Amino acid sequence: MRTLSYQFQHSNTKYYLGESLLQLGNYADPSRAVLVVDENVDKHHGHKLPGWRKLVIPDGEENKSGEVLEQIINGLIELEADRKTMLIGIGGGMTTDLTGYAASIYMRGMPVGFVPTTLLAQVDASIGGKNGINHGKHKNMLGTIRQPEFILFDYSLPLTMPAEEWHNGFAEIIKYACILDASLFTYLEDNRDKAMQRDVAILEYLVERSVELKTQVVLEDEFETGSRRWLNFGHTLGHAVEKIENIAHGKAVAIGMVAAAKISEKLKGLPVEQTNRLIRLINDYQLPVTLTSNKEEVFNIFKLDKKREKDAIHFVLLEEIGKATTQPVPITTLKQMLDEL
Repeated sequence: MRTLSYQFQHSNTKYYLGESLLQLGNYADPSRAVLVVDENVDKHHGHKLPGWRKLVIPDGEENKSGEVLEQIINGLIELEADRKTMLIGIGGGMTTDLTGYAASIYMRGMPVGFVPTTLLAQVDASIGGKNGINHGKHKNMLGTIRQPEFILFDYSLPLTMPAEEWHNGFAEIIKYACILDASLFTYLEDNRDKAMQRDVAILEYLVERSVELKTQVVLEDEFETGSRRWLNFGHTLGHAVEKIENIAHGKAVAIGMVAAAKISEKLKGLPVEQTNRLIRLINDYQLPVTLTSNKEEVFNIFKLDKKREKDAIHFVLLEEIGKATTQPVPITTLKQMLDEL
């Protein structure tokens, strides 16, 4: 196991890389903690957590909602949790997002820790302190930025995921390669077969490299005024597609990345062969590449994106694979480019 410690503006966060869920008691006192576990994780891994107080929540993105948040808050009140009780989210990104948000508002803030159980949560959702819930058609419309005390990465947990969920996690790893690390892009191309067979050594490398890349960006720009915006590559369009089609986050981001690469060709001169290389890689990891949603609906959602300022959206573009940039693109220009996709 490797332990890394990072000093963010308001907290010191420890990462326990390659630790086991069975060792959770080394990092939190069961008598002073409450677990938030989704029903799926409880079914597969609940037996590893004897003696812990648990709130089991329904699984699925549609449950990242005000209603389920209220269930968590009511559960904490019933358990007489106080401001020093630690809340620990064990599950995918939906669970860590919800848990982080509940912890940041219950009694104006209680300590929080995460055990991400999906590939997507390990490489992205649990890192960086963004917590929140969806509201109506809008993803992550309500939320806070607040870092957890710790994140425990147990590499055996994602191995039990269904194949579709496994593929889903690779979208965010491909994103890091696109915006920050061309050599990671090549690594993904070269190790596709082993990655798809869930080779643990490959998984370990990909999780640790992703954690390192995302954490570097968050340390530089915790509250998203500059380089942290790059992490939204593929997400502005992706979030809209995710809502309309009700598909997995990774699939939606994959579609969004291809669209963003095509827009980058026009606005940044990204070479067409680099877009094609990205399309091949996304295909190789069995993720979709084509935008089939109603473009009017997509536009109506993404024009309300959180990255919008007045009549422009801070859109993440690629200059080349491994090098991102952000520029405000007028909403009207984006609409026209969307229609041309």
